[in-house]
Amino acid sequence: MPIAPITGRLRKRFWIDVTCAFSLGISTAYAFWHVFLYGVHLKALERQENYYIKLERERAASSS
Repeated sequence: MPIAPITGRLRKRFWIDVTCAFSLGISTAYAFWHVFLYGVHLKALERQENYYIKLERERAASSS
Protein backbone atom coordinates (compact mmCIF):
# COMPACT_ATOMS: atom_id res chain seq x y z
CA MET A 1 0.00 0.00 0.00
CA PRO A 2 1.80 3.16 -1.18
CA ILE A 3 1.68 6.42 0.73
CA ALA A 4 -0.23 9.23 -0.95
CA PRO A 5 1.95 12.17 -2.01
CA ILE A 6 1.74 15.32 0.05
CA THR A 7 0.78 18.11 -2.33
CA GLY A 8 0.61 21.81 -1.58
CA ARG A 9 2.35 21.49 1.79
CA LEU A 10 5.39 23.57 0.80
CA ARG A 11 3.19 26.31 -0.62
CA LYS A 12 1.08 26.48 2.55
CA ARG A 13 4.18 26.50 4.73
CA PHE A 14 5.68 29.31 2.62
CA TRP A 15 2.69 31.59 3.15
CA ILE A 16 2.64 30.84 6.88
CA ASP A 17 6.35 31.71 7.07
CA VAL A 18 5.88 34.94 5.10
CA THR A 19 2.90 35.97 7.23
CA CYS A 20 4.78 35.27 10.46
CA ALA A 21 7.85 37.12 9.25
CA PHE A 22 5.87 40.24 8.33
CA SER A 23 3.87 40.11 11.57
CA LEU A 24 6.96 39.78 13.74
CA GLY A 25 8.82 42.44 11.77
CA ILE A 26 6.02 44.97 11.97
CA SER A 27 5.38 44.36 15.67
CA THR A 28 9.10 44.60 16.47
CA ALA A 29 9.42 47.86 14.52
CA TYR A 30 6.35 49.27 16.28
CA ALA A 31 7.75 48.32 19.69
CA PHE A 32 11.15 49.77 18.80
CA TRP A 33 9.75 53.12 17.74
CA HIS A 34 7.48 53.47 20.74
CA VAL A 35 9.90 52.23 23.36
CA PHE A 36 13.14 53.67 22.04
CA LEU A 37 12.04 56.83 20.28
CA TYR A 38 9.33 58.02 22.65
CA GLY A 39 10.68 56.42 25.81
CA VAL A 40 14.41 57.12 25.54
CA HIS A 41 15.48 59.31 22.66
CA LEU A 42 13.02 62.18 23.01
CA LYS A 43 13.62 62.44 26.77
CA ALA A 44 17.38 62.59 26.23
CA LEU A 45 16.88 65.19 23.50
CA GLU A 46 14.72 67.27 25.85
CA ARG A 47 17.41 67.14 28.57
CA GLN A 48 20.02 68.22 26.02
CA GLU A 49 17.89 71.10 24.77
CA ASN A 50 17.21 72.26 28.34
CA TYR A 51 20.95 72.22 29.05
CA TYR A 52 21.69 74.37 26.00
CA ILE A 53 18.89 76.79 26.91
CA LYS A 54 20.39 77.11 30.40
CA LEU A 55 23.84 77.81 28.91
CA GLU A 56 22.43 80.47 26.60
CA ARG A 57 20.62 82.16 29.48
CA GLU A 58 23.80 82.15 31.59
CA ARG A 59 25.83 83.53 28.69
CA ALA A 60 23.23 86.25 28.03
CA ALA A 61 23.11 87.16 31.74
CA SER A 62 26.90 87.35 32.04
CA SER A 63 27.33 89.49 28.93
CA SER A 64 24.68 92.03 29.98
